[in-house]
Amino acid sequence: MTRRLRLGVAGLGRAFMLMLPTLAGHGRVQLVACADPRPEARTRFQQDFPGSRAYSDMQAMCADPEVEAVYIATPHQFHAADVLAACAAGRHALVEKPMAVTLAECAAMVEAAERAGVVLVIGHSHSHNGPVLAARRMIAASAVGAVRMITGLTFTDFLYRPRRPEELDTAQGGGVVFSQGAHQLDIARLLGGGRLRSIRAQSFAWDPARPTEGAYAAFLIFEDGTTATLTYSGHGHFDTDELLGWVGEMGRRRDPGDYGAARRALAGITDEVAAKTRRAYGPDSPPLPQPGPPEFHNQFGFWLASCEGADLRITADGVHVYGDAARHFEAVPVPPVPRAEVLDEFCAAALDGVRPLHSGTWGMATLEACLALLQSAREGREVFLRHQVATGD
Repeated sequence: MTRRLRLGVAGLGRAFMLMLPTLAGHGRVQLVACADPRPEARTRFQQDFPGSRAYSDMQAMCADPEVEAVYIATPHQFHAADVLAACAAGRHALVEKPMAVTLAECAAMVEAAERAGVVLVIGHSHSHNGPVLAARRMIAASAVGAVRMITGLTFTDFLYRPRRPEELDTAQGGGVVFSQGAHQLDIARLLGGGRLRSIRAQSFAWDPARPTEGAYAAFLIFEDGTTATLTYSGHGHFDTDELLGWVGEMGRRRDPGDYGAARRALAGITDEVAAKTRRAYGPDSPPLPQPGPPEFHNQFGFWLASCEGADLRITADGVHVYGDAARHFEAVPVPPVPRAEVLDEFCAAALDGVRPLHSGTWGMATLEACLALLQSAREGREVFLRHQVATGD
């Protein structure tokens, strides 16, 4: 019988809702506990997962002897304290991106995990997506020559979804750079080998009603001279799902006629915090999803890796390879449940001793890139990085 990792969940908000199909359907995890300050969310969790325990705080859950590992899906500013609590209790930790909001916090998290001898994995990020990993394997195998240039383009309605006040405050980890740039920078670093040398960027906050970064453009240079050009906008106008056949970020088909839905919905909201809470897990959440494979992989916009021997275009179902004389498509089978690759990596590390790709040092390097992007935009100059690690280090 397959050994299952007994998992507790810290934070039953929107991030947990998005990971719920994975957590509920993955064959190598068993949800045994939760921690959340909302009693109605804890009650729903125990109804959905009979026999589980529910706690109002992280420390109490980590003291539960049945909990071997924790998935930390609390707001960004709490990630560091929650990881430290998990490590102090000897629990493995899977923490949502961004890893934290300062490099000092990241360093403390890495050190605590090493001292406790537990696994620390950073995810979900879209660099876990199957087609992204497939493109990286092609590059690493030298099947298409060295990668020289990477282009990432993502346009969404992120800024106009219901937000808590701190999600619109950059100092607390708000804005698109921490929440969305972490995805883009992680994908670019994975495709490019990990070791960034510098970033030059400009960010934009052109809607005074949403007082944080809503868009950015960045130029990245890797240590080997590879470059990446990244553009992101969360202003709800053009949507790059149009370039992917109207397959949405979560791997589900979208209706192109539903243009402007996020802005329309937000305009009708009088209490944005309450609206955000309604999107979290609770008594009105839909029934647990039935386990089964998704129609498509998750995706994060348009991606093209230009290599010496071919261009690789990453889509929601595979990788298009444009070679010197011909082009072909490499299909990537969808996982058994959405985002299974995240828990595959975490369980392999925690249960089988396999070194994780998205380790604490990897997550710290991605946060450094996020901070460098913001610094470059603020100071109008190229910013050099010092904490980068190679893919697989």
